Amino acid sequence: MTRADAVDDIETRILDAALAQFQKVGVKKSTIEDVAKQAGVDRVTVYRRVGSRDDLVQAVVSREVATLLTDLASLPDRHTDLGGLIAEIFVTVITRWRAHPLVERLLAVEPERILVKLTVDGAGVFAMSVAATVDVLRRAAAKGLFEAQADLAVRAEIGCRVVHSLILVRGGVADLETSEELAEFARTHLVPIIAG
Repeated sequence: MTRADAVDDIETRILDAALAQFQKVGVKKSTIEDVAKQAGVDRVTVYRRVGSRDDLVQAVVSREVATLLTDLASLPDRHTDLGGLIAEIFVTVITRWRAHPLVERLLAVEPERILVKLTVDGAGVFAMSVAATVDVLRRAAAKGLFEAQADLAVRAEIGCRVVHSLILVRGGVADLETSEELAEFARTHLVPIIAG
């Protein structure tokens, strides 16, 4: 194992421990000591590698988003039409976030914390989501699923804002609870935005 691998392993253990701790008791009741103990490191290592408890929350959320976005990267290879691709992205992102144990726990016990991380402090994560979406859509365009418009990044951002809103606010005029309802919504309303 190289030094870089050892550093990555320590950070991975810290983030895994933080995720487990936050899911178990929430952020407010979690301490750096709790995370350090669960990761098998000392407190100073947590502060040095990741930072404060708020930094831990941001790092965990960013890693979970990055994992999801990585999973989405292969989707263009599985589709022959833009509607199916957009529907699968839309359904996957919303259902995975709605059922994510950390999101569920924080919305139940500390909604103000997760809402701040996903809104006021969420610019970095949101930008990462838009960039990944643009990349997926460019790959789909290169595959011939649609002709990408010059303003593809803006169109992708609009789609991401819709997804973001649906994760944060349940309910509304449209029935968007089941995977089928979500897929139909994506085909009807998001595909025209993306395709132009």
